[in-house]
Amino acid sequence: MKTGNLTHAPLKGVDYYEIKHQENRDQVIFCINSDMVSNYQDSRAGLMCRAYKDGAWGLASSALQDDATLKKICSQAAENARSLALYRGGKAFVLPANPASGEYLFYAKEAWSKKQRCDFLLALDNYIKTKYPALATRQVGLMQDETEKHISTSDGAEFHEMIPRSLIGILMVDNTAEGPVQAYRTLGGFGQIEDLYSKPEEIYEDIDAVYQELMDKKESVPSRAGSFDCVLDSRLAGILAHEAIGHTTEADFVLNGSIAGEFLDQEVASALVTLVDAANTWDGKLCPVPVFIDDEGTRAEDCVIIEQGILRRYMQNKESAAMLGMPLTGNARGHEYSDEPLIRMRNTLILPGQDKLADMISSIEDGYYLVESSNGQADATSEFMFGISLGYEIKNGKLGKAIKDTTMSGIAFDLLKTVSMVSDDMFWSASGMCGKKQSIQVGMGGPAIKCRVNLGGI
Repeated sequence: MKTGNLTHAPLKGVDYYEIKHQENRDQVIFCINSDMVSNYQDSRAGLMCRAYKDGAWGLASSALQDDATLKKICSQAAENARSLALYRGGKAFVLPANPASGEYLFYAKEAWSKKQRCDFLLALDNYIKTKYPALATRQVGLMQDETEKHISTSDGAEFHEMIPRSLIGILMVDNTAEGPVQAYRTLGGFGQIEDLYSKPEEIYEDIDAVYQELMDKKESVPSRAGSFDCVLDSRLAGILAHEAIGHTTEADFVLNGSIAGEFLDQEVASALVTLVDAANTWDGKLCPVPVFIDDEGTRAEDCVIIEQGILRRYMQNKESAAMLGMPLTGNARGHEYSDEPLIRMRNTLILPGQDKLADMISSIEDGYYLVESSNGQADATSEFMFGISLGYEIKNGKLGKAIKDTTMSGIAFDLLKTVSMVSDDMFWSASGMCGKKQSIQVGMGGPAIKCRVNLGGI
């Protein structure tokens, strides 16, 4: 993206405005049984202006990116805000500000060509084909997205960033007497693919793990329906943090009746649980989706949502912080150039504890070890239901057979109160796309947790 000059004469008759120039770039390559079935690149770019006047917002955008278009959409956004302010009849707020400036550009030092990327995938496919020739289907894929934006705001913020994310997908399918079964894993995260891997051999161990999970699933048994002591693997805890808890603590949801609005400064979880929406770093390393400055020009800061079991904060944008009288957190994010910034999670995680996963499993006489989720949904009451695509029985403190696909459900705040052990390891999932009005990249993470879970089954 060639960044231009976003400065111009100040917009008249509005209280605040922001201007954005953004480009989203995607590359997708997929190989099924040695056949390259998808290989494309995509780019979407344009300008946006959003203005605020007396409690009303006006927005205008265009895929054209010249100075005349910038002037036109700024004028349109200001006029839209002024017009809506005349009829809105709501309360106007003075928007808070914590403006920041900077440049955050994460380009690969030596970018691979498209051929190098295709050859990398074909090498992975060949490894699976050679080592596991009896598989019914094998699939490998590479998905890379880059978000580059230049934002300037009327309260003094200005920044330019390019944030990349690269993922490798591995899927294996085999047949049983009852029908096909599959196992999958998504690898990668923040950075371009050449930042993450230098050779295919670095992924072979993960491929072998996927195959072993597939073989386990071929011998799977149904789970029993009911409430059980379970260990949720670290691969699953992050999804719970995001879907079942995180959304309820986004301030726009709180203002619209989320159950979390009733619980501020109250106990909502075991004292072992601390849940954070991290802005850009955790434990000295960049998160899967680092946000340094949000789309309103606010300096992004970690938001400690639950601290040792007590609900402490909500995630905010400028307007919600003004309405609730709370500090800014830097959670305003828009996915495309034409998207308004919404309150969005960034990298939501449960902090690790001090227990060992092996000890957590051995502490359960009759329960389950739940490893992977296929999908999930939750509502404003924190009631949730997740599909479980990989799990194992626990009998007398030992892992048993894999279980067939099932579901787990419950009220997240109730579930968190039953947490009795938290592992000392940490897993980040970087493949998430949150679909709140507009899809956007999110990171999810956590340790394994021992808790009481409702399972579907027979």
